[in-house]
Amino acid sequence: MALLEINNVALRGVSAVVPPKKVSSYDFDFFSHEEAELFVDTVGIKNRYMAGDTICASDMCCVAAERLIKDLGWNKEDIGILSFESVTADYRTPPTSCILQDRLSLPSSCMTFDLPMGCCGMLYSIAIVGSMMQTGCVKKSLLLIGDTITRMSSPYDQSRVPLFGDCGTALALEYDENADKIIADFNTLGSGFRSLITPHSGFRHQVTPESFKYEDFGHGIKRAPVHSVIQGMDVFAFAISKPPKSIKSLLDAYHIDKDNDIDYFLFHQANKKIVDTIAKKIKIDQNKVPSNIEEFANTGGASIAMLMVTDIRKEIENKPLSLLLSAFGLGLTWGTMLLKTNKVIVSDLIIMNEENK
Repeated sequence: MALLEINNVALRGVSAVVPPKKVSSYDFDFFSHEEAELFVDTVGIKNRYMAGDTICASDMCCVAAERLIKDLGWNKEDIGILSFESVTADYRTPPTSCILQDRLSLPSSCMTFDLPMGCCGMLYSIAIVGSMMQTGCVKKSLLLIGDTITRMSSPYDQSRVPLFGDCGTALALEYDENADKIIADFNTLGSGFRSLITPHSGFRHQVTPESFKYEDFGHGIKRAPVHSVIQGMDVFAFAISKPPKSIKSLLDAYHIDKDNDIDYFLFHQANKKIVDTIAKKIKIDQNKVPSNIEEFANTGGASIAMLMVTDIRKEIENKPLSLLLSAFGLGLTWGTMLLKTNKVIVSDLIIMNEENK
């Protein structure tokens, strides 16, 4: 176990933004009505919000950040760290966090950095920024987590397109000597990196005219090397085996009673079957496992933050909660985090438009 303990850091607020275009699983041309119905029943995804070509993850995160800063009543001059976690950055260079520092009018004393950790992004963001804050040198930080995952897929790949949705989120962390300890466990299986990959996207295989040539793989899968690939069965096997062991290990290491000490288990919203299987493996009450997969699909690293906004807002705003977070994805990576909250500010979910872009 790669255990990490963070002291003196509290979650103060969370916000989320989705693009305006809502797409039903019944709208995809590659699905017949019967196929769409089967997909909804088995995978659990009925709708998702898709950004299209004009909205970037940074646009949604910027709106989420502005709303959260306003709702918290924070002075921007007090924000010492701005992180941006995404696999859909504005450019290869410079880091998108630098651009967002300017867009948000944060002080030049604000440290910025990007993280490309995919579906584990929120947990990594909290762990890294939280670790930097626990001495008190930085009092307030903004963690932006978002992706336009649907823009990474071939529009003709029915193994990938219907699984994902787009969004942007913002989390606020603050130094607090009375905060409960944050505990996390992180793991990596680099040998599985090809299970979730965009073949022609970096400097190992740079983009050339060949990158845009489509190949028909059968079974409704037609894509080019520039599009992202998901090896569904490999990812499923990984997701239902590694994360449950990490959850059990963390609970055992800290003598945490899963039935009495945890209010909610917030799992990365990959799909219904994966979430249900993990819950069954660790034998927890399904009422403690909120889900928004049906309406938002898999929103990557932001999916757990989205759950806080869409599913447990009333509870997280009004009383202390003990939350067990579990995420898994690119790399392959997976992590578990115990996060205790106390009356967190949760902004209204924002549907983006041209006025607030």
